[in-house]
Amino acid sequence: GAPVLANPYAAPPLSFSNAELRGHDFSGQNLRAAEFSNANLEAADFSNARAQGAVFSASVMTKTDMHGADLRDAMLDQSKFLDTDLSDVDFTNAILLGSTFENVDITGADFTNALLDLSQVKTLCKMAEGSNSKTGIGTRYSLGCRD
Repeated sequence: GAPVLANPYAAPPLSFSNAELRGHDFSGQNLRAAEFSNANLEAADFSNARAQGAVFSASVMTKTDMHGADLRDAMLDQSKFLDTDLSDVDFTNAILLGSTFENVDITGADFTNALLDLSQVKTLCKMAEGSNSKTGIGTRYSLGCRD
């Protein structure tokens, strides 16, 4: 049969790698497969963004609003989350290895099948509560926390 070609009208993924994005508003935007590697995302707003498969490797997220973001299949390895709102985020199948979490809100976040270091799981279980509003999965359950 005829070869199947990629959609010639599909835009390439957005690339913000190594960018200074302090305070930028990405709320509610379609950021599927966008690149934010090594970016400064201090005080940026990603609330309710659709960022499935996006790459945030080695990014710094201080006072960043990620509330309700779709981060399924996203790469967030080696990232720093400080004073970050991660409430109601869907991290299903996300890669978070080597990332640090300090003073974060993970109420209702879904970590189902996310790749996390054991030390991260222990830290996150201390603050885990609630259920994700979209998936219905409990945060403690998704992290495999023991009571």
